[in-house]
Amino acid sequence: MSRAVVVVAAGSGTRLGIGTAKAFVPVAGRLMLARALEPLVTLAAPTLVVVVAPAALLDECRALVASVAGAAVGYTAVVPGGTDRHASVQAGLAALPDSVDVVLVHDAARCLTPAAQFERVFAAVETTGDGVVPALPVVDTVKRVEGDVVRETVDRSALVGVQTPQGFPLAALRHAYAVSERSETDDAGVFQAAGRTVRSVPGDADAFKITTAWDLGRAEALVRSREGSDRIGVRIGLGVDVHAFDDASACRVGLLDFPGEPGLSGHSDGDAVAHAVCDALLSAGGLGDIGGRFGTADPRYAGATGDVFVRGAVGLLAEAGLVPESVTVQVVGNRPRIGARRAEMQDALAAVVGAPVAVSGTTTDGLGFTGRGEGLAAIATAVVRRA
Repeated sequence: MSRAVVVVAAGSGTRLGIGTAKAFVPVAGRLMLARALEPLVTLAAPTLVVVVAPAALLDECRALVASVAGAAVGYTAVVPGGTDRHASVQAGLAALPDSVDVVLVHDAARCLTPAAQFERVFAAVETTGDGVVPALPVVDTVKRVEGDVVRETVDRSALVGVQTPQGFPLAALRHAYAVSERSETDDAGVFQAAGRTVRSVPGDADAFKITTAWDLGRAEALVRSREGSDRIGVRIGLGVDVHAFDDASACRVGLLDFPGEPGLSGHSDGDAVAHAVCDALLSAGGLGDIGGRFGTADPRYAGATGDVFVRGAVGLLAEAGLVPESVTVQVVGNRPRIGARRAEMQDALAAVVGAPVAVSGTTTDGLGFTGRGEGLAAIATAVVRRA
């Protein structure tokens, strides 16, 4: 893997005055670190993500990272931070494998930075081989002062405000930190102090740093405004599927094989969970149902595995300009027992859906066909949105 991002999230957040580590402060109902990580799992190329967290919150940070990364959790790591930002960045760099060519260093406090900014910085470093920072032009008149006395107006045409992520060739940044004689205000300063060149690319107004309570309020207002408009394009669908047990068939539920368990009868593999997810996605998009789209009269679907139908539903959504946002599934039946494999099932389904999937299981306390062990039922809810 040639790309990596080090997310620095070990700050105390003293100036926020909330009394908890800054990265674990909620921003409009979602932790700052979670919002900072979300764009990274949408990047076009596989990217290793290392989060530098407060030493006392490593377990909480690992759980949060796993919840955001989903099926991509294998591309993440969490390491403890140092006594200051300089040491924390070094800890993050040390955790990267030598196979990484380009690393971006990003402050979790800039939690609304769009994915496009990461892509711009990656591309510029890979093209130039230099350090790269995103920057915005200074729009205010700038004065040089001594105490409260204004001495002169500074030419702002050559001034910019610098943001993160800041990108560098990994080996060169490691060397710059190794030979640095003092802490700098940013990683570009360390890189330049080692005699290397730093270039700039356009930044984004949303990539501002949350430092004070005013900044936090600004971020929350921005998120609420966006989510309010986004909800207009959200649709919800319901899917239900039922299959009888068939001892002659292999048992496949939620895209997982359960050896030794009775299978489910059906024209395909009888995976009631995958079929319910398919129906929920189609329902949310107003695209009919699994029977109408992938009916038993079509020989292509004889014996097909459940992922075929889920992928088909996702493809139909894409044609309609929609993408899945989340799916939940309730499995109803006595067997197979899914508790020990719930996380595995969620990951398998999420990888096909392209969005988080939550799975839970229940029984009917001996009532009905599921209670008598005659079959399995699944109920799914899907949320989709405009692409």
